[in-house]
Amino acid sequence: MKRLILATSSEARRQMMAKSGLDAEAIPARIDEAAIRASLEHEQAKPRDIADTLAEMKARKIAERHPESLVIGSDQVLVMDGQVLGKPEDSAAARDQLCRLRGRAHDLVSAVVVYEDARPVWRHVATARMVMRPFSDAWLDGYLARNGAGLLDTVGGYKLEEEGVRLFTEIRGDWFTIMGLPLLPLLNWMTNRGFLDG
Repeated sequence: MKRLILATSSEARRQMMAKSGLDAEAIPARIDEAAIRASLEHEQAKPRDIADTLAEMKARKIAERHPESLVIGSDQVLVMDGQVLGKPEDSAAARDQLCRLRGRAHDLVSAVVVYEDARPVWRHVATARMVMRPFSDAWLDGYLARNGAGLLDTVGGYKLEEEGVRLFTEIRGDWFTIMGLPLLPLLNWMTNRGFLDG
């Protein structure tokens, strides 16, 4: 199989690939996600197009440096009431964002784009619906104190794979989409293309 590169700095996404039996090298793409997202929002792009564009830009940046490789880019945006929210910048922003999400539903939109021979050859966008429970300010303050800076790595300001699971009453969608990489469609495409045995 071709060298497989995951254009990410996300340890969670790298581990998803590794646990599924794929030996993917993780190389961060280092794009200005906030500026790109702001530009696309100014153009009134749909959330799914924002996630798809961010995923493609990551894959393209790494594929240009490694054209012989199969490069996978992924990204995720959080959408509530039609507004796209990004990763909180600090703990105060995380607190504000969780207060906005409290007792309400939001969507996580995750996109994956694959480059082969430095060209886009496949893409997929998936959505998970998240319903957050009401919680007290005191509980929120304790949650933020216990989980700290790690919450700033996620678009929601929560980590579902850790204590963040206690924030929710209902989730509709698959685990991989929630974690920011729609893995099942990706694995099926790779198998159908012959990159994986199957």
